[in-house]
Amino acid sequence: MHAEQLEIAGFLAQHPPFNELPETALHEIAQQVEISYYRAGRDILQFREPIQDLYVVRSGVVETFRRTGELYNRLGEGGIFGQLGLMMNRRVRFPVKALEDTLLYCIPVTLFNDLCDRFDTFADYFEAEDDALLRNAISAQAESNDLTTVKVKELITRELVTCASDTSIRDAARQMTEQGVSLLLVTGSTPPVATSDDSPHVVGIVTDRDMRSRVMAQGISYETAVSEVMTEDLLTLDDNAYVFEAMLSMLRFNVHHLPIMHRRRCIGVISLSDILRHESQSSILLARGIFAQQSVDGLKYYAQQLPAVFVRMANEDANSHMIGSAMSVIGRSFKQRLLELAEEKLGPPPVPYSFLALGSMARNEQLIVTDQDNAIILHNDFQEDRHGHYFEELARFVSDGLAECGYPYCSGNIMATNPAYRVSLNEWKQQFSDWIEKPQPKALLNSCIFFDLDSVWGEEKLAEELRQFVADKAPKHRAFLASMARNALNRTPPLGFFKEFVLEQDGKHRNSINLKRRGTAPLTDAIRVHALAVGSKAQNSFERIEDIKQAGLLPSGKAQDLSDALEYLSIVRARHQALAIQAGEEPDNNVQPDMLSSFERRNLKEAFRVLHNAQNFLKFRYKANVRV
Repeated sequence: MHAEQLEIAGFLAQHPPFNELPETALHEIAQQVEISYYRAGRDILQFREPIQDLYVVRSGVVETFRRTGELYNRLGEGGIFGQLGLMMNRRVRFPVKALEDTLLYCIPVTLFNDLCDRFDTFADYFEAEDDALLRNAISAQAESNDLTTVKVKELITRELVTCASDTSIRDAARQMTEQGVSLLLVTGSTPPVATSDDSPHVVGIVTDRDMRSRVMAQGISYETAVSEVMTEDLLTLDDNAYVFEAMLSMLRFNVHHLPIMHRRRCIGVISLSDILRHESQSSILLARGIFAQQSVDGLKYYAQQLPAVFVRMANEDANSHMIGSAMSVIGRSFKQRLLELAEEKLGPPPVPYSFLALGSMARNEQLIVTDQDNAIILHNDFQEDRHGHYFEELARFVSDGLAECGYPYCSGNIMATNPAYRVSLNEWKQQFSDWIEKPQPKALLNSCIFFDLDSVWGEEKLAEELRQFVADKAPKHRAFLASMARNALNRTPPLGFFKEFVLEQDGKHRNSINLKRRGTAPLTDAIRVHALAVGSKAQNSFERIEDIKQAGLLPSGKAQDLSDALEYLSIVRARHQALAIQAGEEPDNNVQPDMLSSFERRNLKEAFRVLHNAQNFLKFRYKANVRV
């Protein structure tokens, strides 16, 4: 070995974790290491650029930064950086700059991973133990995306402009012109929500569009009060909500402006253009384009863009909650536009109804591989002989349209085209009563998807009443919860006795793990059981976990474990599907562990361990292993 390589091995032997390695391993590193020199002030690593090496500071000082520019750490001789980028998707997580003239040893990622696989003490230096390992991976993921960290109040750029509800349209228009705004918030003395003060409260909004469509186009007198043309029942958002929550709310409800509230007081308004300037324009523009289409053919053409949007979100390090929510909102948008087109074709509905999304779309956890699961709640005035044909035609139009847009028909026929899933509110209540009061495990196995339901169109209050009905009834029937818990144990995590992966042994998915069937699905099943037990009306699994945590049902720390495991399993699924799309392949849920890094495999095992423990708790909590 050359003298220079001996010097490198000697230096590494003085610093952890290299000091725990045998001499042969140190010599192996010394033979493969490359040396880089950086002058003071020079960038070493920039955010999200590819990274292929672990860096060790031989001499000098470097500074690492958060994405926001905030100083994260300062490292001197023997300091190590770059490991987080290598652990995730080989992209730089923390930018690095040389504070002084600096000499670095660069260890190739292939050798780094090999050392982690061969020497546990070396790997343990970089990886936290057990559940903390997942926690670190999730935290690093969240930190790299502004939409999960920036709050909506930071998008408010000007003071609130308001007018009283009795202001004339003429004066309101004059005020908008003078202030250079495209909208006014309308205030009144009676708040839409009870508060403790007597000052004016926002009761509506009037926009440039309202002035054109509701005033000028209708020939209304300019002396009319703005309260006659304003939009009421405003959708609002708390000022501590995150930007991606605002984005999804605006997409889901197809609104252009969102009043932001602080302690029930409006402090400003953000618009789609504000969010368009804030990173997420691709998914927003896709949803906006969906509502502009005038035919199923137009929607079909637009749906071809969905894979690219999905890939972009995965590549830009959106977390699974963001991806799932965005994909669900886009899926809802297709349904909503199809329902609009259906009503244009068939005429207005003869009785009120609510068109439901079921399963992953209802939970805001949809990815790119999905079929259509839906149903209809009809008003109790529904009469089959008078109204049935209309809703049969409507359901067929929507279902066929979704199939054209890339959402395949449900193989289990859980669609609104099935008359069994197109019934009145009272009939739905009776159906849920039968499931809950007279639980049959096999029947519940096929119907658990109905316990994830959300209205995407029509009378939201019909769906809300049904959710409340289930939330009130489910916690009172232990046999029902035990049956749901037993069904949740049907799919177990793919870990053997020695915590090694249990892989598929035959077929085209040989040597792989289906992350949906063996991971996210049983995990969401377990979370659903707990949510039903505490009477939660939340549909999203992460929101359900919060309700479960507040109810104190789980031992300390276990709710966070569930959240971390679900996030990690979901993001691995999403990235796997994105890679398949980029390679021109059909995306699926089957991941080959051998294709993952050692860090990803360890995190995956930890997520499956959390699932295993969660299923054991189900047996204990609901006596799920006892027949009822």
